[in-house]
Amino acid sequence: MARISQRIGSIAESATLAVDSKAKALKAAGEDVIGFGAGEPDFPTPEHIVEAAVAACRDPKNHKYSPAGGLPELKAAIAAKTTRDSGYTVAPSQVLVTNGGKQAVEEAFATLLDPGDEVIVPAPYWTTYPEAIHLAGGVTVAVPTTIESGFRVTVEQLEAARTPRTKVLLFVSPSNPTGAVYPPEQVEAIGRWAVEHGVWVLTDEIYEHLVYGNAEFSSMPALVPELADTCVVVNGVAKTYAMTGWRVGWLLGPADVVKAATNLQSHATSNVANVSQVAALAAVTGPLDCVVEMRAAYDRRRKLILSMLNDIPGVRCAEPEGAFYAYPDMSGALGRPLNGRVASDTLELAAIVLEEAKVAFVPGEAFGSPGYGRFSYALADDVMVEGITRVAKLLG
Repeated sequence: MARISQRIGSIAESATLAVDSKAKALKAAGEDVIGFGAGEPDFPTPEHIVEAAVAACRDPKNHKYSPAGGLPELKAAIAAKTTRDSGYTVAPSQVLVTNGGKQAVEEAFATLLDPGDEVIVPAPYWTTYPEAIHLAGGVTVAVPTTIESGFRVTVEQLEAARTPRTKVLLFVSPSNPTGAVYPPEQVEAIGRWAVEHGVWVLTDEIYEHLVYGNAEFSSMPALVPELADTCVVVNGVAKTYAMTGWRVGWLLGPADVVKAATNLQSHATSNVANVSQVAALAAVTGPLDCVVEMRAAYDRRRKLILSMLNDIPGVRCAEPEGAFYAYPDMSGALGRPLNGRVASDTLELAAIVLEEAKVAFVPGEAFGSPGYGRFSYALADDVMVEGITRVAKLLG
């Protein structure tokens, strides 16, 4: 009898966390490594949020269990924040507070999918999505996009991928890993396609506030109200408010889906830590000044990393319009000597760059698109410049 179940044994390690972990381990061993792997803001959590958490620690009511689906006041605040920021109106009863965005994604798929149900997933995709689909018994149907298409999928591609087993479309804008942002008219067209064919949509809006230039965030159920009964939205405080370690996300959807997902969470983890929920309450009800400041810094870094990457021979990078990632095509660097070594794919290239230049990035294979690499620019300007300079020297 196997020691590990097939279901769990078949889960792939998170590539982004693995790269970040390796970079941190090398740093701890004394290596001068610069890591572009983690999708994590380099800013501290804003002070007013931290102070709310400090006060919550001293309040005995937060030392006890609370409702599995979230503090009532936080659910109401998330509903209000959703109306404010995206124009999508939900009731507090349609909100489930989760242990980070990852739990929201996993519980959404677990609630919606039966074995064999297919999920259309535009690629490149965040590494966790296929694993969550697989754990729920679903089947990932990847639809490739390229730098030439702006990493945006078309309705025609979605229709070509649709089968009688299609249950859900995963839609992400702004995108991790590419930084692509869909214009409102394309978001609406995709939403109307989903309604026409009875396809559920799971839309991840975690980067809603991180858009730049002329790009515009659009919430699909706000643009297509008819979709509301077959749409689940996942979101959280991690990226917007520099709160990755606080572990607060949420799931919004039809009342029956949210109730079922809440039942699941009641047995899996019960309530999210109360102190973190109070901190999240301060975040979503507080001013957005801190968010504007962080976004301005990301925008500055975005322009700089784009210019530097496009100056490297064999590398070309589309302009990221959202999130905090650059996703260059690095295929031109393959098959040629790099300090006497040759990479045949971006997995090997990432290993060579880490060993020779002491720079860590996540290869495109992790996101379903070999030949590319993900570089987070959520790190200090001088560190980012030094890291890309090292890569340029190695590949130049």
